[in-house]
Amino acid sequence: MAGPASGPTAAEPSLLLPDRFAPARRRHLGAPGLRTFLAIADRWGWTEAERLLVLGSPGRSTYFGWIAKARDGQDLTLPVDVLLRISAVLGIHKALMILFGSEPAALDWLTGPHDGPSFGGQPPMALVVNGTMDGPMLVRRYLDAARGGVFGPPGPMDEASPPYGDDDIVIL
Repeated sequence: MAGPASGPTAAEPSLLLPDRFAPARRRHLGAPGLRTFLAIADRWGWTEAERLLVLGSPGRSTYFGWIAKARDGQDLTLPVDVLLRISAVLGIHKALMILFGSEPAALDWLTGPHDGPSFGGQPPMALVVNGTMDGPMLVRRYLDAARGGVFGPPGPMDEASPPYGDDDIVIL
């Protein structure tokens, strides 16, 4: 088994493929990823300015060139940063659908104010469209953690549940 400094051996593959950012991989993901991003942006009612911010502020001509290629089924090699931003949005959408089960409920959560420390009273959508990579990733991590049961904001189920008592603790 390889040590921490020596890296993986041939018998021990790396979890991260060394060619994960190669142009061929990015070309494979570019057009489908952008088409899916655009569908989500339409559902969420994003303006052109918000879409550009989420994608890292590419030039308008670049953005519309990408859209034309993606819609025509042409090869599209997007920058790594743009693919990561698209991935964050796709992850947010997936987590919302798992947690809420419907687009209206998911949009209510995404656009409503939240008191969680990550949001400071602002809607999560404000972080998603703030133009940084950190905003969408913070929302995605928050939702992924909630999906995994790590944490979540107090809700109606918490208010209706009685607190645990000494009799509820079982040591085997």
